[in-house]
Amino acid sequence: MYPVSPQAYDRAITVFSPDGRLFQVEYAKEAVKRGSTAVGLVCKDGVALVANRFVQNDLLVLDSVRKIHIIDDNIIATSSGLAADARRLIDMARIEAQKHRITYSEPISVLDLSRRIADTIQIYTQYGGIRPFGVSMLFTGVTDSTASLYEVEPSGAYTGYYAAGVGSNKESVEKFFAENYSHNISVDEGIVLALKALLQSAAGDETKHFNENSLDVAVIYKKDKKARYLVPADLKRYLAKVKQ
Repeated sequence: MYPVSPQAYDRAITVFSPDGRLFQVEYAKEAVKRGSTAVGLVCKDGVALVANRFVQNDLLVLDSVRKIHIIDDNIIATSSGLAADARRLIDMARIEAQKHRITYSEPISVLDLSRRIADTIQIYTQYGGIRPFGVSMLFTGVTDSTASLYEVEPSGAYTGYYAAGVGSNKESVEKFFAENYSHNISVDEGIVLALKALLQSAAGDETKHFNENSLDVAVIYKKDKKARYLVPADLKRYLAKVKQ
């Protein structure tokens, strides 16, 4: 019997190595680490997502590189990793949200939506001829006056957070949140805190291009449960608070 080379577990088919690792899933997580950073927070009066688009080309149409997407009136999502994979999952999430609304005459919860997308992602880790999704996602929103935030990983795992980040600076922004986040924070204060976390973790060219045009921000307030994007004029005001 010939010994199995370790590289045999490093091919297109996702299979466990002798020490219990799934290399293809690990590679997918590395793709996420190369993506621009996005963060989400649960606040006392709603939720907020803040993402760095890292726009370096003045010829780009800003709306064509959105990092935050409205899934339903009460749910928004952002991602880091392969943009094409994220787009596919966003489409799936919107379909699931609409199916739930049509079937039950009520909006889907963030937990249920996160679980359904995580189930789909997990399927892509266990069959031959397909690869894992190279993207991590944050789903957040308000259901029945309850705000929640979930991260869905390339492995298909999903976890609830009060504040979380995905992307290249995930560890540094989550360390910042661990030291500065409060459960009594408002959405306005949460946006400022998120911007501080992103700015602190940014380096080099990211810092130079950190402005209202390179950021994507969306919020949902508990009082109306309606997702909305912040316009550049609003972002400029928040950035002024950060600099103060």
